[in-house]
Amino acid sequence: MVSIVPEPSDLVADKAVSQASAFCQGAFSILHRIDLSLNTMKHIQRFYLGLTVTFSLLWLWADSAWLGSSNYFIWRSAFTNWTGVLGMAVMSVGMILAVRPIRVEPRLGGLDKMYRLHKWLGITGLVLSVLHWALAKSPKYLIGWGWIERPGPRVRGPLPDGIAGLLMSQRKLAEVLGEYAFYALCVLLLLALIKHFPYKRFFKTHRWMAVVYLVLVVHTVVLMKFSFWSQGVGLLSAVLMVLGSAAAVVSLLRRVGIHRRAVGVIEALEHHPESGVLRVDVRLQDRWDGHAAGQFAFVTFDQAEGQHPFTISSAWHDDGHMTFLIKDGGDYTRTLPDKLKVGGPCTVEGPYGNFVFDSSTQRQIWVAGGIGITPFIARMQALAKPGYEQPVDLFWSVRDLEDEALRRVQAAASKARVRLHMIRDGQNEHVWFCGPAGFGAALREGFGRLGLGAERFHQELFQMR
Repeated sequence: MVSIVPEPSDLVADKAVSQASAFCQGAFSILHRIDLSLNTMKHIQRFYLGLTVTFSLLWLWADSAWLGSSNYFIWRSAFTNWTGVLGMAVMSVGMILAVRPIRVEPRLGGLDKMYRLHKWLGITGLVLSVLHWALAKSPKYLIGWGWIERPGPRVRGPLPDGIAGLLMSQRKLAEVLGEYAFYALCVLLLLALIKHFPYKRFFKTHRWMAVVYLVLVVHTVVLMKFSFWSQGVGLLSAVLMVLGSAAAVVSLLRRVGIHRRAVGVIEALEHHPESGVLRVDVRLQDRWDGHAAGQFAFVTFDQAEGQHPFTISSAWHDDGHMTFLIKDGGDYTRTLPDKLKVGGPCTVEGPYGNFVFDSSTQRQIWVAGGIGITPFIARMQALAKPGYEQPVDLFWSVRDLEDEALRRVQAAASKARVRLHMIRDGQNEHVWFCGPAGFGAALREGFGRLGLGAERFHQELFQMR
C-alpha cells in the first residue's frame, strides 16, 4: 500500500516517528558527543571499555611499585609503561580490524561498527602516544622550571646475559625509532580525522600506518619492562602485536579482502541530475556467494582512486546482477556520471554490514533520509515474494526527487506490500506541536533541516519556571 502524505497533521505524525531516535539520543548527550549511537554502544563500547580496563588492570598488577610513592621519577616510569602497553594494545586491535576480519564482524555488529571502533581506538592510541611522549620528555622541562630536582648520576652495571641484555643494548635505537614513528603517527591520524582531506589521498596515506605500527612494535619489544613478559600484560601484548603485525603485512601487500572480491562489468547507467543520484547496474563475472538486503560492498571503478563503500541497492537473485545508487556527495562521486561507461570494468568486495532487518518482532518501521532509501529498496525486492507478507511502514524524507525514481520506489513498495509515507521537503506546511520540550526541540531541528522555517513551527511551551 502506498500513500503520499502532504497534509500538515499527517506530516507531523510521520516526522514524529522519524525523529524519535533523535529525541532519545538527546537524553544520552554524553554518548552523542563521542559519536556513538545507542546501537553502536551495545556492540563496541563494551569491547572498547573491556580492552582498556583489562590492560590497565594487568599493568597495575605487574607494576604497582609506584603506589604510595612520592618520587616523581617512579611515577613517571610507571605511567610511561602504562601509556606504552595500553597504546600498543589499542593500536594492535585497530590494525587487526583494518583488515576486515569476517569472524569478528558479526560479534561487533557489522563492519560499519568495526570501523567506528577502529576510529576510536586510533584516537585513543594518539592520545596515549602524546602522553607517552610527554612523560618521556618531561624531566628536561620540569628540572629546567625548578619543579623537581635533578636526580643523581645513574650507575650502570654490566648488561645481563641473554635476551634481556640484547634488548637493553638496543634501547637508544628503539627510542629514536619510537620518537620518529610517533611524529609520523600524529600526522597520519590527524589527516585521517580531517573530514575535508580527500578520500583518495586518505586511502593512500593511511596505508602507511602499517609501517608506523611495525616500527612501534620494535620500539615496544625493546623498551617494555622485561619483567612484564612473564606476566599477563606482556603475554597478552605479545599475542596482539603478533596478530597486529600479520595484519600490517596483509595491508602493505594490499591483500585486504582479496578472497571476497569479484570482478564485474558495468551493465547499465542511469543518471538523475535533479536528485544527484547515479544508478549503476553491475554484472559480476566471478563467483559471489550472495548478500542480504541492507549490506554494502567496497566498489572499485578506478584503481588509482581505490575502493569506495556503497550500499547494495538490489536483492540477490543468484544471477550475478546487482545495483548501486550513488549520491554525488563528494569530489569523486560527482565525477562518476562523466567517467563511468557501459562495459567498463569494476571490482566488488563484500558483502559487509549487519543492517539486515533481523528482529524478534514481525512488524517493522523504516525511516530513510534521501539516499538512505537504498537498503530499503533492496529489502523491498527481497520481500516481493508470493505469499510472504511482513507489516512494514516506510517513512522517506527527500528533498529532490524525479518522477521516475518515485514511481520505481512506489512500485517496489507495492510489490512488497510496504506502506510508503513520503515526506517531500520544501512544501509550504505549518507544524503545530504540543509535548515534551526536548521532543519539540528535536522536531524543530529536524524540520529546520528539511527547510521548514522557524516561523512555521508552532510549539506550546507549557513551562512556567
